[in-house]
Amino acid sequence: MPQVVVVTGASAGVGRAVARSFARRGDRIGLLARGAEGLSAAAEDVRRDGGTPLAVPTDVADAGQLADAAERVERELGPIDVWVNVAMTTVFAPFERIEPEEYRRVTEVDYLGFVYGTMAALRHMKPRDHGTIVHVGSALAYRGIPLQSAYCGAKHAVQGFHESLRCELLHEGSKVRVTMVQMPGLNTPQFSWVRSRLPRRAQPVPPIYQPEVAARAVLHAADHPRRREYWVGSSTAVTLLLNAVVPGLLDRYLARTGFAGQQTEQPQRDSDPENLWQPADGRSGHDFGAHGRFDDEARSTDPQPWLSRHHGVLATAAATAAGVCGVVAARQLRGGRHPA
Repeated sequence: MPQVVVVTGASAGVGRAVARSFARRGDRIGLLARGAEGLSAAAEDVRRDGGTPLAVPTDVADAGQLADAAERVERELGPIDVWVNVAMTTVFAPFERIEPEEYRRVTEVDYLGFVYGTMAALRHMKPRDHGTIVHVGSALAYRGIPLQSAYCGAKHAVQGFHESLRCELLHEGSKVRVTMVQMPGLNTPQFSWVRSRLPRRAQPVPPIYQPEVAARAVLHAADHPRRREYWVGSSTAVTLLLNAVVPGLLDRYLARTGFAGQQTEQPQRDSDPENLWQPADGRSGHDFGAHGRFDDEARSTDPQPWLSRHHGVLATAAATAAGVCGVVAARQLRGGRHPA
């Protein structure tokens, strides 16, 4: 049965890919973003892929706009089943080169945008005791890296907010679910339009994955929201595990590699578009789509998401294998033989 889904940041990047994934199931999708060009193109994508779009120009940093957008979706598409918080912006620069108002803007979009979006969703979901909220997070919700202090701080804040809200919903016995999907470096247009004070153009931390990898994970999380979070990409799993075990060593490694690893060989240009204060497509009249500039090196698949989704099956298989080995060893010992 088709669902009603709201996606923030739907005009480009992960949000655009997520909207298309839901559209292929025939869902009705509220598309929230600032950029008119991107929103119009995203609506056409959804329509072509079999969904029903509703484009709602929205700045997620404004709680009132998000509340109004949710009301419009409910009125024109029906009761909201799934709300996906995706919208983001950032500034690539060392900490001391980021202005206070830039920090505020990144925090308002990347953290408060998730908070305000969740408020708007819960206002409709809780009275019905039904619905799912998916936060699109990042490995950087746990592990800060150089040159992205504003973004990392916001993602850490989202992580704490998510955990607190989830505890409250569990305490209430609510059937509204909230889950979070931690992403790796992705080939999205953000690296073409972020505000940057780096000497060379920004890039994701390799390995780089296509946004469709992220979209498939979000779709699965929306369908299976009892898990508190999902990790996407082998690099995310390795990073979070290392950060849990040897965070100090990881600090030193990132201090040595994190600056060059987030820049291409191409020089940064003053004419490059920015989306911090205004949508980049408004300045350029260009639809940026879901993909960024790294198609040649981005991965379309990774075994880790499958392993994450089926960790229960794998644990059972491992336990069964261990049990079989134990039985064989016991029989060998009873027969007077030592197991190899």
